[in-house]
Amino acid sequence: MESLTSVKTQSWLSWFLRGIAILIFLILLARIFELQIIKGNYFRMLAEENRIRHIRIPAPRGKILARGGEVLVGNIEVENSTNEQKEWARNYPLGSALGHVGGYLGEVSESEVGKIDPKCPEKGPRGLGDLIGRGGLEEVYDCRLRGVDGEKLIEVDSKGRLVRILGTKEPSTGDDLRTNIDFKLQRQVAKDMGSRKGAIIVSDPEGSILALFSSPSFDPDQIKEALKNPDLPFFNRAISGRFPPGSVFKPVVAIAALEEGKIDKDYTYDDPGVIKVDKFSYKNWYFTQYGKLEGKIDLIRAITRSTDTFFYKLGEMIGPDTLASWVNKFGLGETTGIDLPAEAAGLIPTPSWKEKFKGERWFLGNTYHMAIGQGDLLLTPLEVNTMTSILASGGKLCSPKIVEKTHCRNLNLRKENLELVKKGMEGACSSGGTAFPFFDFTPKVACKTGTAETTDYTQPHAWFTVYGPSEMSDGEPEIVVTVIVEHGGEGSYVAAPIARKIFDYWFSSENKP
Repeated sequence: MESLTSVKTQSWLSWFLRGIAILIFLILLARIFELQIIKGNYFRMLAEENRIRHIRIPAPRGKILARGGEVLVGNIEVENSTNEQKEWARNYPLGSALGHVGGYLGEVSESEVGKIDPKCPEKGPRGLGDLIGRGGLEEVYDCRLRGVDGEKLIEVDSKGRLVRILGTKEPSTGDDLRTNIDFKLQRQVAKDMGSRKGAIIVSDPEGSILALFSSPSFDPDQIKEALKNPDLPFFNRAISGRFPPGSVFKPVVAIAALEEGKIDKDYTYDDPGVIKVDKFSYKNWYFTQYGKLEGKIDLIRAITRSTDTFFYKLGEMIGPDTLASWVNKFGLGETTGIDLPAEAAGLIPTPSWKEKFKGERWFLGNTYHMAIGQGDLLLTPLEVNTMTSILASGGKLCSPKIVEKTHCRNLNLRKENLELVKKGMEGACSSGGTAFPFFDFTPKVACKTGTAETTDYTQPHAWFTVYGPSEMSDGEPEIVVTVIVEHGGEGSYVAAPIARKIFDYWFSSENKP
């Protein structure tokens, strides 16, 4: 009986073990089926990816060239010790002399990763670690400058060593930009400005920017150091700084008075030195500094001598709203459309503006201040340069550009009125005028000095704007130069000598081909 029970037990155990073995076999068979059949392609792909690698070949950015073909911003090759792949780094030959014009490169932000620029969707999304243009032309024309990366397909062994190159897609270099910038002039302008705070703009009469410099500037190769500078080197004073223009604004007031028929070439005014309105006194600078009067003067003499009392009266005759409309006609108070980022527009005050934003009435004194470029009136250096270009070009308002072609429209100003204002500006740069650094300059030029008082009663801003040649006998006008030295003092003593150096260089034999 015991023997029979034992046999039955052994038989059951045997079947049980066989069942376990069969189950394990079936599980293994199912696993093999899963690995080989169901997920075979997946694991085969993983193996291939371990063996086949995709190496990105960075595309060089396009170069930024001066008008003469010199490289303003280029590329240099750098070796990657990681994968022996050539890469490219930006090269800025002019360093800080071109900081605000050229811009710099920075890594894409988290929010920019994966984004596609709608201007160039064919160049694909931004990847982590990619570089993008920041500031200047690098930012505005990033799409054109950016190339299309290539790719290298390689096979490696189990230790990651190269076995062979399976294929290569060459990168496509970005487009080059040809600018209006004069390479040597840009360098000269930065040198002449030195360490002073301010800006210089040099253009031709139809808006092509030949040089633009804002100080302090930054070296695109030393961005980290510039970020620590408390003087805000990334702030482009040339296009974003808004300052009271002072007397450089007076030619616009003169044009407005002539075009509105308030005065003509025969109009004269006897300078009293000071005009009193109730308890307020409005003085002429010549009376304030020397206690002297200008006597009976016409418009040409008033511009030549920058006589404040004369322009107080012009402002009163024109009226603030009409004057503001003429200022707007000159393109002031709105952005010019220059191809640089972060341009600001000037502020043109009116009675309605003052009531809305200050909750105050407009007084005659406000008109007087506006007529000499003071009070709430603010302009950018670029706007002043554009204003001067209108006179140099014979009455054309042109949109300033660094890369693109400029677009101009005729303001239809009367030729005889333009000639009167231009003669006054020629007088300012001649003996007896306010711009003594230009008294002996050849060819003859037309200019206007400005010394703009500030609300905090620190040193005034020193302004100077000039174009030349100004006479047909010396040829058509070639350049327009605008200089501002922030809190620099008097325009004739501080800004005009800087402009004189620029004119000396431009008209020297050194600058001629």
